[in-house]
Amino acid sequence: MNRVTGAPVGLAADARGLGALKYDAARNDPAAIRETAKQFESLFMRELLKSMREATMKSGLLDSSGGDLGSDLLDQQLAHSMSGRPGGLSELIAKQLSMQMGEASPSPSPAAPQASLTKPQFQVRLVQAETTRWLAGAAPFVQRHQQAAEQVARISGIPASFMLGQAGHETGWGRAEIMKTDGTRSHNLFGIKADPGWKGPVTDISTTEFMDGQPRKIVTRFRAYESYEASFRDYARLINESPRYAKARQSTASAEAYAAHLQQAGYATDPAYCSKLSRAISMAVRLQA
Repeated sequence: MNRVTGAPVGLAADARGLGALKYDAARNDPAAIRETAKQFESLFMRELLKSMREATMKSGLLDSSGGDLGSDLLDQQLAHSMSGRPGGLSELIAKQLSMQMGEASPSPSPAAPQASLTKPQFQVRLVQAETTRWLAGAAPFVQRHQQAAEQVARISGIPASFMLGQAGHETGWGRAEIMKTDGTRSHNLFGIKADPGWKGPVTDISTTEFMDGQPRKIVTRFRAYESYEASFRDYARLINESPRYAKARQSTASAEAYAAHLQQAGYATDPAYCSKLSRAISMAVRLQA
């Protein structure tokens, strides 16, 4: 087991060392910044491996939730082992974190790039740009909604990181929020539809639903709220009061189990919802720390 500033480091999704990282990062500990950067790179590599697996492997008779979990754990460990290498993505992330925390000043603007780049260089720059955009969107989203999530978590028992991760996934970390027809915000962070029992405001939008395994565009009616805090409260009420989510309520010790039970209960029609949600929750855990 590796150790950085006293914090244990294991699987890419292992959150046991985050408390120590948070303490050391608060003191601008360079080792903690490097370890945090490695964790972000690991999460990004896990997303990349998962995307490659989904693109190259087809469903079959031997598919199962246990097999999916095994593949996901393997992806986690591979991502962890490939992260933190010299000259890798974690060095770029660590530099940006240090700049944000005041440890380093922005470097002068680099000279204009050469007219031509090799294919590997071009791919590296694309990955760096996409990762920077990804982190730039997710971090402010978690910071903006963390207080509301923690308040609802104390009342509902649903971990704040679970709600932040799911809200981030449903809205693309705030970039694809559900809007009303008049262009104002619906404050619906969780994609909750307006069933016949809903008496509040609504908005009709075009969305993608999976039918017989195929994505289709349909117009669906969604709930609207007066605030983001109301969205968190309504989500927690839905999870805690609906019998269909009973197993999810009993699985808040594990992000993967919670996400799996939400998918099994029909929270979303996307067949890959469980893996996508568990990765978003892992991202929220690290951003909270």
